Amino acid sequence: MKRIQLFEFEDFSWFPSGLRNGMTNLIAVLHRMMGISEVLADCIGEVLQEQQVSRIVDLGSGSGGPMPEVLKIIHEKKELENVELLLTDLYPNPHAIKKFDRSEGDKISYSESPVDAKDLKNAPDGLLTMINSFHHMRPKEAREILASATERGQSILIYEMVENKMPLFLWWLLLPLSLTILIIMVFFMTPFVKPLTWRQIFFTYLLPVIPICYAWDGQASMPRIYALKDIDLLLEGLPTDKYVWEQGYPLKKNGKKLGTYLKGTPLKQNFSGS
Repeated sequence: MKRIQLFEFEDFSWFPSGLRNGMTNLIAVLHRMMGISEVLADCIGEVLQEQQVSRIVDLGSGSGGPMPEVLKIIHEKKELENVELLLTDLYPNPHAIKKFDRSEGDKISYSESPVDAKDLKNAPDGLLTMINSFHHMRPKEAREILASATERGQSILIYEMVENKMPLFLWWLLLPLSLTILIIMVFFMTPFVKPLTWRQIFFTYLLPVIPICYAWDGQASMPRIYALKDIDLLLEGLPTDKYVWEQGYPLKKNGKKLGTYLKGTPLKQNFSGS
């Protein structure tokens, strides 16, 4: 398996939620800059229409992630105006619960009850999504997620914004330069954070904790991502008589690849709906 296990600051329970939120705010800015929300909306919208599902259940949402922005774009698509979004996490974020209460015309909510992505038996019905979070799972955990979705017969879409294709030795060689570039990028990205809080400004420009942690997590995530061949290993032995897996590269409107996806869908005659 090409993937290796490195740590990311946001993996640790002791990492302050204020700093974690500051980093996820930057990821949302990056998504808008790269056009990732549009790509995700196309991928998710396609599955919603194929499987006739009217709700998205986002796993590992943290403080919200990019999905609220994605939902806005989905609502612009024909016949998807009433799609709902349920944000979930193993450790629900109290601030996000309040933030998304009755938001987007009652179409977005945040589950106050924990949802464990590794055990989907009691997960809410709908299209499951994991956006830039699957790489946080160790191989055993990742396999459990795929097996759990298959056993339940629930559609799932996993997306990672970059592909793990750089040789590891080259990643280590370029790491100092890559970290420096990302830190500098944060200084220019921060003014585009919405809403821009005093905490985000203080821990970016006065005490630059957010840029340093963001830079490391951004770089550490790359070798942690499951390459497409790694995904093949994770899928080995899972039943295929009632469930179909598809993986590949989402395309922007200009035809360029942007990240990787893994889509799992039950055969329609076996799908119970949401």
